[in-house]
Amino acid sequence: MCFHTSQTKKVVKLENRFKVSLYDEDSRDAFDIPSYHLNGFSHPNMLFIPQEEPSVLTIGTWGIAPSNTKIEGLRDYYKKAVQFGGGLNAQSEKLFEHFIYKRSVSSKRCIIPVTGFYEPHDYKGKKYPYHIKRTDDEVFGLAGIYTSIDEYFTFTILTKTASPLFADIHNLRKRQPVILSKENEESWLSDSLNDNEIKELVNHKFDDSQLSTFTVSRDLFNARINTNISEIVNQVHYDELNTLF
Repeated sequence: MCFHTSQTKKVVKLENRFKVSLYDEDSRDAFDIPSYHLNGFSHPNMLFIPQEEPSVLTIGTWGIAPSNTKIEGLRDYYKKAVQFGGGLNAQSEKLFEHFIYKRSVSSKRCIIPVTGFYEPHDYKGKKYPYHIKRTDDEVFGLAGIYTSIDEYFTFTILTKTASPLFADIHNLRKRQPVILSKENEESWLSDSLNDNEIKELVNHKFDDSQLSTFTVSRDLFNARINTNISEIVNQVHYDELNTLF
């Protein structure tokens, strides 16, 4: 599962890294502001790269909704969908069965650029957040799908069964987001993929040695505290935890 992310790079960094251009130039200043903690349950607007226009960065709301949803009814939809995770994640095993996912998997796949994400580790009933990022601090892409509501987009991040690394971190649900290797990004947005090729890309084993993982403040899970601050990505050591890494 992946309900919390970060994206701290300037837009131009994303453009250069993914060889894309920002679709709405008026939004550049807003997205140049670092986002140290994007809480999915607040359904933030984020930049993503859509299969239908793979040369652009465009804006979407985190939390996939059916394409027949009215924009003015989106808030109410999210309130009802919270019991199902708010549309923030999509189990990749259900891509070709779920009533929303199956309408998007062939032609509306996307890449969500992030500099990191957070996963909960359970110890004696308490949650301890781990921050996961690249060892080189560069941006990377998570696999997703999206829907179009008029000219408005909503998206979700794909998840799958955890690798051994993520099974140790996310030790209750044992899930992880689908991280795209750089060489698979172009393929993920290709219109020519068949169902089996899509499944192969989803199940491709990302090289976890490229990732750095460490615990951060438990404030991350406190909705009453502003955690979109630079300090939230600082490592915090907990004596009660056995060091995993």
